[in-house]
Amino acid sequence: IMKGWKDRKWSWDMQGLSLHNYTVTNWEKKHSSINFGEKEYAEILKETLKMDDLVKNHSAIMDKYDPEKKIALVVDEWGAWYDALPGSNPGFLIQQNSQRDAVLAALNINIFARYADRVRIANIAQMVNVLQSMILTDKEKMLLTPTYHVFKMYVPFQDATFIPVTFNAGTYTHNGITLPRVDAIAAKGKDGKLWLSITNVDPNKSLEIDLNTIGLTAKSATGETLTAPKVDSINTFEKPNTVTPKAISAKANNGKLLLNLEPKSVTVVSVE
Repeated sequence: IMKGWKDRKWSWDMQGLSLHNYTVTNWEKKHSSINFGEKEYAEILKETLKMDDLVKNHSAIMDKYDPEKKIALVVDEWGAWYDALPGSNPGFLIQQNSQRDAVLAALNINIFARYADRVRIANIAQMVNVLQSMILTDKEKMLLTPTYHVFKMYVPFQDATFIPVTFNAGTYTHNGITLPRVDAIAAKGKDGKLWLSITNVDPNKSLEIDLNTIGLTAKSATGETLTAPKVDSINTFEKPNTVTPKAISAKANNGKLLLNLEPKSVTVVSVE
């Protein structure tokens, strides 16, 4: 496709190239969106991290024919695809949304941010009730999902300037699957503030981070963190606030600014 565009054989006015990918381990026997354990948590997150290779490899090919990055890589649909909820119409693709999906959403957004020079559009699928939705409804009732909360927490990264960060991610291992324990991105927001997002993938162990060790002379940090009692914790119409963000803050002490991140959490803070 890119060669055809460069040689002007067709598609003279192409603006974007589509990349369409869902997180699914087995199309014939999908994972459940409810009542799962750490095994399924690790399996899905391992699968979703393949998005990095997809974006990296597509970008490399596009760079060969479009070094000026005129053409956008458009991740036109992404998100987790599980079995339909029991009792629902299978064709409607209705599924729940858990803390696992909050972590999954953060990991994918971070990948897109790292390739922001090429990925200029990324569309989660879908918005309401279907697949990795942000809102669930039942007639007049409505609730916000963990994925919704992650997107709202990441609002400061919109129209921001990406700042590369390096860190020792460590490892989290379960049932033969090894994943990076930590993921993080940083950006200078249009509000002029430095914003940092840190995801603790480990569902069992908290994480303490010294922000000064990553090249910052940090005095304080304020923001929100999202975690839950279990990896399969969900919001329901009876209990719509089981998974909701809570405030987090820290101040430097003796030259250190420590953030304590809970297990299976997504945290976004502004750093002063």
